[in-house]
Amino acid sequence: MRVPAGRWEGWLASPWTRGATAVAAGALPALAFPAPALWWLAYVALVPWILLARSARTNRRAVLDGWLGGAGFMLAVHHWLLPSLHVFILVLAALLGLLWAPWGLLVRALLHGTPRAARCAASLVLVPSGWLMVELVRSWEYLGGPWGLLGASQWQVPPALRLASIGGVWLLSLLIVAVNTALAVLVAVPRARVPAVAGLLVCAVGGGAAWLWAPVPRAAGSVRIGVVQPGEVAGADARIARGETLTRSLAGRGVQLVVWGESSVNRDLTQNPAMAARLAALSRDVGAALLVNVDGRHAGQPGIYKSSVLVGAHGATGDRYDKMRLVPFGEYIPLRSVLGWATHVGKAADQNRMRGTRQVLMPVGSAGGLRVGPLVCFESAFPDMSRQLVRDGAQLLVAQSSTSTFQDSWAPAQHASLAALRAAETWRPMAHATLTGVSAVYGPRGEPVGGRLGTERGAAAVYDVPLAEGMSPYVRLGDWALYGAMLALGAYVVVAGARALRSRRGTHGPGRNRRKSCASSGA
Repeated sequence: MRVPAGRWEGWLASPWTRGATAVAAGALPALAFPAPALWWLAYVALVPWILLARSARTNRRAVLDGWLGGAGFMLAVHHWLLPSLHVFILVLAALLGLLWAPWGLLVRALLHGTPRAARCAASLVLVPSGWLMVELVRSWEYLGGPWGLLGASQWQVPPALRLASIGGVWLLSLLIVAVNTALAVLVAVPRARVPAVAGLLVCAVGGGAAWLWAPVPRAAGSVRIGVVQPGEVAGADARIARGETLTRSLAGRGVQLVVWGESSVNRDLTQNPAMAARLAALSRDVGAALLVNVDGRHAGQPGIYKSSVLVGAHGATGDRYDKMRLVPFGEYIPLRSVLGWATHVGKAADQNRMRGTRQVLMPVGSAGGLRVGPLVCFESAFPDMSRQLVRDGAQLLVAQSSTSTFQDSWAPAQHASLAALRAAETWRPMAHATLTGVSAVYGPRGEPVGGRLGTERGAAAVYDVPLAEGMSPYVRLGDWALYGAMLALGAYVVVAGARALRSRRGTHGPGRNRRKSCASSGA
């Protein structure tokens, strides 16, 4: 049922009502992500927000609609941080929501009033491109990173995963916003139904063509790995003991690698030979290398690192990866001298963790038969990191994580879903191993391998993981969808600027001379 324009405008006349509506409209797309996982909702969830920004009476109001909607979106996709950051999450959501202010202005500039069909057609490219620029900026690790990118909501849809192998998560975000924009045009601008329907057909045909004809990875055998998830265990020593017990249950099952979660070991192995010997003995008992994660101080280095360490039958192999991208406020506080007060209102980091400087490949087995590319926790959200590991030769991607602080929230399921997307983008299987769930493994097309280990259990699971050869178009070509969006927006700015300049010249040029001539004639 279509709401008459007068009734719609009257209902939103109050700035408080309109503001609350903007926040709610921005929050709606969060339901497309796990745990609700209503992936189909992503294709319509932005329509109310677009219609709202389009209806703004002034540019200032459109900017405010974009800002409040962005704040609602950021608060909704990060709501599970509330117990840790308390009121500070509202401050962060408001600050990051500002990134959507120009997007709200762009929506109004293209769709306000009764735009012509050509302008509506342009909006099908420019509105998604503007959204993508927001996602790009907020993906900077110091602004919180790429958690909740709209395209990531499609992690369980095989045709969407095929598109991800071509253009990454960015291409999926472009497609989703384009569909939402076309639907908004259909609702609000009846005279532009032809370009709107044409846009929807292009999206459908493009997705179908990718599903049918896009290249796929070549099978290259398989590897058997074990994933150990201790579950909720009180104390670091008890957690290590539980991990040992579960790992020993994998003996005789032919696993080549056993993966433990983030912070599974609380002391540096080079400074604790007893712990190193203990893990080496465990590796010999099981007949497999162990990939553990150490949360501690390295010998001769200041500060605490989170490090992936490979342990074989003779001890640590010397292959160590130090986490490079840290979680803001969780593992460090940006501008601690200014924002250090966050530790008093929530569970922010009491001291900054140290950063690694380079990514590392770890050869497993004789003659390096399997090359593993490790990531730690939050890093699985960054598509460029997994892409670089594959370019370097990784055959298996592994993310070691711990979301026990947010055990009863949506965070564990959403974090695990990112592994499916990274696998599909790179044509490399990915294992997501956590301390308390959700742990999962995905094949080179993003397909689930075996069963997931949920947050309700502690267990060790064995996975026969298919390997693949070749490089996906996304690994070869990189972020071409981002560059295309930049180019489209740049062209729009140039054209809009030229039109504004011509309009100004028309107002202050010949028209002014004509007025002078008329005045002279009157005299």
